[in-house]
Amino acid sequence: MEYKDTLLMPKTDFPMRGNLPNKEPLMQEKWEEMNIYKKVLERTADRPFFVLHDGPPYANGDLHMGHAMNKVLKDMVVRYKSMSGFHAPYVPGWDTHGLPIEQALVNKGVKRKEHTIAEFRKMCEEYALVQIDNQRSQFKRIGVRGDWDNPYITLKPAFEARQVGVFGEMAKKGYIYKGLKPVYWSPSSESALAEAEIEYQDKKSPSIYVSFPVKDGKGVIDTDVNFLIWTTTPWTIPSNLGISVHPEFTYVIVTIADEKFLIAKDLLSFVAGELSWEDYSIERELKGSELDCVVAKHPLYDRDSLVMLGEHVTAEAGTGCVHTAPGHGEDDFYVSKSYGIDALSPIDDRGVMTDEAPGFAGLFYEDANKAVTEALDKVGALKKLSFITHSYPHDWRTKKPVIYRATAQWFASIESFRPELLQAIKDTKFTPSWGETRLYNMVRDRGDWCISRQRVWGVPIPVFYAENGEPVITDETIATVSELFREHGSNIWFEREAKDLLPAGFTHEGSPNGLFTKETDIMDVWFDSGSTHQGVLVERDDLVYPADLYLEGSDQYRGWFNSSLTTSVAINGHAPYKGVLSHGFTLDGEGRKMSKSLGNVIVPSKVMNQLGADILRLWVSSVDYTADVRVSDSNFKQVSEVYRKIRNTLRFLHGNTTDFNPVTDSVPFAELRPVDKYVYVKLQDLIEEVRNAYDNYEFAGVYHAVNNFCTGDLSSFYLDIAKDVAYIEGMDHQHRRAMQTVMYESLIALLKLLTPILPHTTDEMWAYIVHAEVESIQLTDMPEAQDVGEEAAQLRERFATLMLIRDDVLKALEEARNAKIIGKSLEAKVTVAVPEKLQGVFASDDIDFAQFFIVSKFVEGEDAQMPEGTLELDTASVLVEKADGEKCDRCWTISETVGTDETHPTLCTRCAVVVKKYYS
Repeated sequence: MEYKDTLLMPKTDFPMRGNLPNKEPLMQEKWEEMNIYKKVLERTADRPFFVLHDGPPYANGDLHMGHAMNKVLKDMVVRYKSMSGFHAPYVPGWDTHGLPIEQALVNKGVKRKEHTIAEFRKMCEEYALVQIDNQRSQFKRIGVRGDWDNPYITLKPAFEARQVGVFGEMAKKGYIYKGLKPVYWSPSSESALAEAEIEYQDKKSPSIYVSFPVKDGKGVIDTDVNFLIWTTTPWTIPSNLGISVHPEFTYVIVTIADEKFLIAKDLLSFVAGELSWEDYSIERELKGSELDCVVAKHPLYDRDSLVMLGEHVTAEAGTGCVHTAPGHGEDDFYVSKSYGIDALSPIDDRGVMTDEAPGFAGLFYEDANKAVTEALDKVGALKKLSFITHSYPHDWRTKKPVIYRATAQWFASIESFRPELLQAIKDTKFTPSWGETRLYNMVRDRGDWCISRQRVWGVPIPVFYAENGEPVITDETIATVSELFREHGSNIWFEREAKDLLPAGFTHEGSPNGLFTKETDIMDVWFDSGSTHQGVLVERDDLVYPADLYLEGSDQYRGWFNSSLTTSVAINGHAPYKGVLSHGFTLDGEGRKMSKSLGNVIVPSKVMNQLGADILRLWVSSVDYTADVRVSDSNFKQVSEVYRKIRNTLRFLHGNTTDFNPVTDSVPFAELRPVDKYVYVKLQDLIEEVRNAYDNYEFAGVYHAVNNFCTGDLSSFYLDIAKDVAYIEGMDHQHRRAMQTVMYESLIALLKLLTPILPHTTDEMWAYIVHAEVESIQLTDMPEAQDVGEEAAQLRERFATLMLIRDDVLKALEEARNAKIIGKSLEAKVTVAVPEKLQGVFASDDIDFAQFFIVSKFVEGEDAQMPEGTLELDTASVLVEKADGEKCDRCWTISETVGTDETHPTLCTRCAVVVKKYYS
């Protein structure tokens, strides 16, 4: 008889190698065939909703790592919620309007001016839909589960109709208005921008100090005094209409050589250093409020520059006398308006100076910087020119600098309902918690939202103009336009005349002849995505409003989180979300932004093609996503190793339970051995820890807890000592069934706990489980942690000590191996002595300590009587000796009972009994 054939070795067809790049697409095809998304929702239909509302990615280009991290985080949340008592639909969406798509078509050779607006918009739509198909296939490859056949798309007629409705509701409440004031203007895009579309980059700019002579001192100062201003935008000097001073600042008149200058006292030493003033004197001091309405003379034109009092003036830089051009600065605009001065903005859509800037017309504003500086120098007004590099606003699409420019734009008033916005933020739960402060401060400090754009690819602003120029927005016009958009799409706005878009028979007192025109601007794309709570959550019957969670990158505090909050509070008085979760950006391994020019881009498709989507997903779960995350090949290598350990643990658990029927073979907790009970308790601790981590969106906590349980509690301990029972004992031996009970429970729990992260791997293993309750693990619920009473605490305390002793024994065995006293640990006899206070751990005979330490003989010793050669270690004193007896041919332990059985003389008594019972 071959005794090795009597061992119950692990049996499983679950492969050791994942081969994920090849297997995952096949599994995804299977999910699609079975319509797993629909089946999950049917199973959970009677449960309370949990809606994670998808923030729409922009439909342009392949996915990057930021996309992948975002969608995996969302998928983990939704999958967990659907397995933990909720009905969790997930409807993906896309943002489809805006300049990048217009630009993409131009880059492809489309001649914009050769097509009507409607024709060009149709090309934009077709391009966007192709991009959606491309991105959708990549998201599905990552394993993201959702209603991919019915996503929401912001260019769809039903969505555009809802968006018009949101605009109408805000207008009805008085929150929409048209006004002339400075806004961010992008010459490269030829359009106004909202704050959310601004990013800051370093820019080199001229830094000039300019003198403005006093023309009328109002009896306060003499006409031989000059106001000294500082600016980094010389091109705005032709737009100067005033100088602002702070009413509470102390100003000084300084004499240097034969000139006199007025500057803030607190900035005198700084300015003197900047202008290399060495021998100067202070003639007098005066309060800023005394300078109100003093008149200075523009240095280049025969024009007055009025001195105004402004609280916005600071003493942090400059001179305390602020060059005021109401057409190019928000503070400038408002302070000038309070003095009855209108904005002057002599610059066109392309950033070119107009005839209103004599001497500089036709110059691009950047070129005008040099020309204006030279002109100032020529008249003696330029006191210093230098260059500085500073953080400057740029168009986030074109990456080109923007300017402040006063133009007539449509605005959504923030001021009108700011308190309600701030309260809605307080009523929202933020993860991480600092998100509340960030959004609160942004809303508290932001100005009104410029919602108009001078482009064509977007949702038209549904406003008509009467003959007298009065804007027309009524319930009736909004309803008509909304229905037209729902039926035909928003292109109809550009295909029909105004009269054909208005309600039948519509009249207005401002149009006695019945003539109307229509607005040509479109809405800011942030108004599109900011309306999704109506166009998606309310529009669809498979979702609910407000959503439970919005989950996006941290840049969305100024973007989607912000615009969605504004529109929702404006029309309904509360936030569109109950919770907000944000994540950081993905950077390269050195913390740099990924870019093609640096050659440091790691794309999701490459990772999946080489390693698999589950490795990508496991990596997402391993990082602290609330901060910026570094991505490198070494990261994926480390995660791949963790994946291998998890997979092998699952495989070992399965291999040792293939002959186990959980219905008939399970051993009750009370009948388990202490070591089995301990690991069972540790499993319940894991379930509780992991579920708490999921509930708090702490996915790295899930990753580390599962990894530690697999490598620590199982692989290096329980599964190691299990071999002596699972392989050696008879199939239905009580101890073997006890260990199988714990292993099977661990396997099923691990598979379910890991499903939100590793759905391909867990569903693959699920197919090998004979007693699986349903066809896919995605149709199961998370395990519930079982309370085994006070015994759990006793087990944790006892085994905490035993595991420390075990560590010492393992160290002693290693030293004995190195000293050639033993070879394998089963050749050893160990004598272990512990301090008196710990001796209770060995007091009962309910643990086979030879098995526990994986040796052939265990003896409890006494500290005072341990012989020479004993190792004094951290917790115990350990003596390792060669065990007495012969090696059993079947279990390989050294036993003095080998040879006592006549039928099987090379076996120990235990093995002889098993072989006779099962194999004779």
